[in-house]
Amino acid sequence: MSAGLLYAFAGAALLALGLYALVVHGHLLRKILAVNVVGSGVFLVLVGLAQRDGAADPVPQAMVLTGIVVAVSATALALVLMRRLFDLTGATALDETD
Repeated sequence: MSAGLLYAFAGAALLALGLYALVVHGHLLRKILAVNVVGSGVFLVLVGLAQRDGAADPVPQAMVLTGIVVAVSATALALVLMRRLFDLTGATALDETD
């Protein structure tokens, strides 16, 4: 088993774990963290499968670096929106009575 395949399997495990946490938990901070875990899993899969002739392909690596920057920005926005929701309603969990 190559190192790239090992990274891909670890990424798939993180992806599954993050999706499970996203579905199960109702608290918004835990959902934000679950989305970050899903993103990390996708990044690992991309890096793990991005091999061409035994060498790493630079295009998926550049996409992963760009994705990390976007993920940090999206996390910051989600945290600000969660804080705004807390200020308006006093709750940090999604209402399940809809």
